[in-house]
Amino acid sequence: MYITLGLLGVLVVYLVAQYNGFVVLKTRIQEALSGIDVQLKRRADLIPNVIETVKGYAKHEKSVFTEVTKARTALMGAQSPQEKAQADNMLTGALKSLFAVAEAYPDLKANTNFQDLQRQLEDTEDKVAYSRQFYNANVLDFNTKVQMFPSNMIANAFAFKAFEFFEAEEEAKKSIKVKFD
Repeated sequence: MYITLGLLGVLVVYLVAQYNGFVVLKTRIQEALSGIDVQLKRRADLIPNVIETVKGYAKHEKSVFTEVTKARTALMGAQSPQEKAQADNMLTGALKSLFAVAEAYPDLKANTNFQDLQRQLEDTEDKVAYSRQFYNANVLDFNTKVQMFPSNMIANAFAFKAFEFFEAEEEAKKSIKVKFD
């Protein structure tokens, strides 16, 4: 009788510990996604300043400005991690075009406001990369636990599902060059 109660107690403690482990990992993923959101918003907030600075020098490059604005709007409206990743990739490509245009304007490259915006954007790009890495590390831990025995039985019982990784497209994986000499 006592052995049965003891084994039942151990089983209950194990189940509670496993469930709580899933909750902790899921919360870390939510926090990590929030960190990505903060950095993407910071990045999106810098974009209008960069556009205004470049516009003063490159007025005839309207299509580039339109693409950057469109990509920024998509990023601000994205909801799921996948939508955010796609919008971020679109913005990365648009920014590459914007900075390619800026290459043609030596006065713009020498502008201290533009240089400061470049540094801020570069810093933000580093933070976005770190935030993605942190998110993906937490997703890896969670997804591994969802798939491993015996925790997968608990995951199935409580409907814990694997999360998607925050991935960049191949083109977006190339770094943005924002330094001008």
